[in-house]
Amino acid sequence: MDTKTLTTFRISFGFAATMGLLVAACGTDEPGGTTASNGGATGNGGATGNGGATGNGGATGNGGATGNGGATGNGGATGNGGAVNTGGRATGGAVAAGGNGGAVNTGGKATGGAVAAGGKATGGAVAAGGNATGGAVAAGGNATGGVVATGGKAAGGTSSVGGAVSTAGASTTCANFSFFVTSLQAIRRESANVDGFGGDLGGITGADDICRRIAAASLACAGQKTWHAFLSTSTANAITRVGTGPWYDRLGRKVANTTTDLQNTRPLNADAAITNDLPNEFGVPNHTPDGTTVDNHDTLTGSNSQGQLYAANATCSDWTSITVTGGPRVGHSWPGGPSQHWMNAMSAPGCARGINTSSQGNGNCANSAGTTVAGVGCAGGYGGFYCFATTP
Repeated sequence: MDTKTLTTFRISFGFAATMGLLVAACGTDEPGGTTASNGGATGNGGATGNGGATGNGGATGNGGATGNGGATGNGGATGNGGAVNTGGRATGGAVAAGGNGGAVNTGGKATGGAVAAGGKATGGAVAAGGNATGGAVAAGGNATGGVVATGGKAAGGTSSVGGAVSTAGASTTCANFSFFVTSLQAIRRESANVDGFGGDLGGITGADDICRRIAAASLACAGQKTWHAFLSTSTANAITRVGTGPWYDRLGRKVANTTTDLQNTRPLNADAAITNDLPNEFGVPNHTPDGTTVDNHDTLTGSNSQGQLYAANATCSDWTSITVTGGPRVGHSWPGGPSQHWMNAMSAPGCARGINTSSQGNGNCANSAGTTVAGVGCAGGYGGFYCFATTP
């Protein structure tokens, strides 16, 4: 090749290379690279950030191998130290959304970064919707060892609203929780018997401890209080065992102010939502404990309308027997039948273990073995009883 031809070739090659760089820098379509839309194949905030599959600037644009916002560019999918506003991923950079490594505002993933919403961080701080290991989560996030303020789930952390320790919207404070009706679920769990305790609660002290265990299962700190069963015996009247009030349910609703309030057909000064349907340890009205209305209101008391011993044969031998003759006195946790009284409504058929929550339960019933018994719950209940904390 002669000198003139060689010179012409070099000029042409240099021009072509320069044009190639300009085309790569400007892109072939809209800002966003090879896919014509802003954001490219995955859009603004997509898998590889603002700049699409190869980024604004093409194959060799500003910031690295594939351009600003591209697969490996400044602020791109794997960029180093870049600042990315939408959808990008960076190590060490400040990332506004979807980034890896920087300060991430929405949907991002960061190592050591601060995540404001929807992000995932190791050691970072997550404000909303994020996943953090060791971080602080303000709303909707998942944290291991973190602190969850609203709607979050924490392992080893604390939760103030809607978190893992709350139930049915219940308060997470023990400040006032001081009353409940033992639920069927709790009676079966604590007795380890599908037919419940019957009339044998382990005596009055056994009944008190059942109250404490159920309270603790509902809210751990509540187990530190002194709980007494509202049950009369041959040596003590129920009304004298529960302190002086006031008392509140699991959700902080007032049940009564004083023992005088309790000595009425329904407790006086109770919150209107619970007066006629006293709630269980979760604050759920007991007539419809799981969304289904049942006949379960017979509640052991052994008491008359003043909260005093009803009769010598009304306590299943002071709550120690399932075989003694005579039925325990019960109240109605919700009004029904001839009597509406919450502590003195009728006498149950007997002291045996027996549960009947079908509508209009009456008389004897079959236990889980199919044997007909005169059970504490056979007329519409399960042998539940009331529990009071002596100090709210």
